[in-house]
Amino acid sequence: MAELTALESLIEMGFPRGRAEKALALTGNQGIEAAMDWLMEHEDDPDVDEPLATPLGHVLGREPTSPEQGGPEGTGSAAGEGKPVLSEEERQEQTKRMLELVAQKQREREEREEREALERERQRRKQGQELSAARQRLQEDEMRRAAEERRREKAEELAARQRVREKIERDKAERAKKYGGSVGSQPSPPTEPGPVPSSPSQEPPTKREYDQCRIQVRLPDGTSLTQTFRAREQLAAVRLYVELHRGEEPGGGQDPVQLLSGFPRRAFSEADMERPLQELGLVPSAVLIVAKKCPS
Repeated sequence: MAELTALESLIEMGFPRGRAEKALALTGNQGIEAAMDWLMEHEDDPDVDEPLATPLGHVLGREPTSPEQGGPEGTGSAAGEGKPVLSEEERQEQTKRMLELVAQKQREREEREEREALERERQRRKQGQELSAARQRLQEDEMRRAAEERRREKAEELAARQRVREKIERDKAERAKKYGGSVGSQPSPPTEPGPVPSSPSQEPPTKREYDQCRIQVRLPDGTSLTQTFRAREQLAAVRLYVELHRGEEPGGGQDPVQLLSGFPRRAFSEADMERPLQELGLVPSAVLIVAKKCPS
């Protein structure tokens, strides 16, 4: 009888009969409040109106009747059990209480959904902050790697320049040791007299001083190298530049080179390697030829 009263109360509140019976059955007939909780939580389920496979007698807490029990005694006993009839005032009071309970459940559900929405928003903001921090760390790591790469390249460039200077100094020391004496002790070639003016009244032209010299070097394989040097640099700097930039020869070895002037034809000696380009007449530009030199 208690279950029937709960079922009628749910129907009075506007719930479909099948849905009310299902709620009571699935909550174990624990009362209207438990059934209402289930109805509020599952009102959007697609199968909320599908009937249960369990017989209705078990759902509502009644024992199913067999055909043998369907005689006059069984029918009489079932008919003799009548449910209490509620007055109109009692029915309205019960309906009012049920409606208040429905409103309370609705408010609790809305508050719960609001709390869940706030929690989801808090998690979303937290994840956004973590993602922003991770992106900033990644950007800082990339900037640090780029700075380290620039420092490494600069250090390698400085080391390469230092190796070139050291090689020039070693070559100078080896040539000085080989020929005996220092660079300053090498005799300078006699200065050729300048052109004689055609008349006493004609003044000789002023000789222009150049600070740089453009040298083109033709290699034995037909290719050429072009580089600008200072006018006061020694011819050894040109030879070192050729040794560093010429290609590998067949056989893997590199023969020493000898520099020749194009016109007039002239082979530069080891003593000439210590002389400035300006003194050798290679300023402001000149074409040199690289010839293979057999090692002594």
